[in-house]
Amino acid sequence: MYRLYLRPFLLFLLAFGTIGWPPIALAATDNPIQIPQLKAHRTRPLVVIIADNGGTETTDLVVPHGILRSAGVADVLVVSTHTGVVDLMPALKIQPDTTMSDFDREHPEGADIVIVPAMHDNRNRDVIAWIRQQFSKRAMVVSICEGAWLAARAGVFDGRRATTHWYAFDKIKRTFPRADWVRNRRYVVDGNVVSTTGVTASIPASLALVEAIGGTAKAQAVATDLGVDGWSAAHDATPFHMTTGRLWRFATNYLAFWSHETIRLPIKDGFDEIALALTADAWSRTFRSQAIIVEKTASIRSRNGLVLVPEVSAESAASVVEIPLLPPATVLDDALSQIAARYGSRTSDIVALQLEYPVKH
Repeated sequence: MYRLYLRPFLLFLLAFGTIGWPPIALAATDNPIQIPQLKAHRTRPLVVIIADNGGTETTDLVVPHGILRSAGVADVLVVSTHTGVVDLMPALKIQPDTTMSDFDREHPEGADIVIVPAMHDNRNRDVIAWIRQQFSKRAMVVSICEGAWLAARAGVFDGRRATTHWYAFDKIKRTFPRADWVRNRRYVVDGNVVSTTGVTASIPASLALVEAIGGTAKAQAVATDLGVDGWSAAHDATPFHMTTGRLWRFATNYLAFWSHETIRLPIKDGFDEIALALTADAWSRTFRSQAIIVEKTASIRSRNGLVLVPEVSAESAASVVEIPLLPPATVLDDALSQIAARYGSRTSDIVALQLEYPVKH
């Protein structure tokens, strides 16, 4: 979830996740989400995605935003810890819609649903206190990937079933024994608390939210547009583990600094934020490359209203990679294929490992 290749070598062991969704059944009827009663005479849910300006995981934030906004079933706000640009990890920068303090003034009754992505600082006291406060106001809390650390520290998993990214699973289980930590589920629902496994589990979990709010037909229409077959919670975590070979690939790519490169992703207003996030996330996890956006404008707005902030200066030596015109969720397979062609299959494997993506064979 971090700009791993810029960090000290040993820290890359702290940031794994993968993404993928093979053909699956339509819905996880054994794990339904029940949306809480709406507040303040609202006619549809107010969904807040929390963002720490200092570092919030790219796909964890962008995918729920894109899916819920495109479905048109909820009002969605990105709420940051303070004013200014939000740095996403491992790539991209965005402008939030508002701050936590401004949101509290404008909506003292609180949000209906709070989505918690993974963050660089998973001990951020302000974020943890804000999650706890929203939970006390009857908000549903949805942790994505290692956003579970923040939700757990806010106490929302106490006495409940939950899950998280494969790499963090054993540690978080030891740290928070009052929760019932569940393996082999893409997402876990326990009352008004939802949690997911690795980064790409944000897609089925977001579709499950759409189904809970707008019905199965709406969720199926959104899934079709995305290019996925369903949003089942079924998941086999067995392939996701560290091996000597994978560790060696991380080390080799990281240490070969002379072969590192910048990847420029050209976009314009109306871009698809899900396709961009999956592409940028994948290329920025190779330990060989970093994806950037460089355009001659102060900001670029996605088709669903996400405001992206391009890099200030261009990287003259950057290689351009076009985002293909494919259903948004399918661009990850294309990115992994391009990564394999450029850096080898073992590099595409460690990218999928980090994203907890069940790669199609």
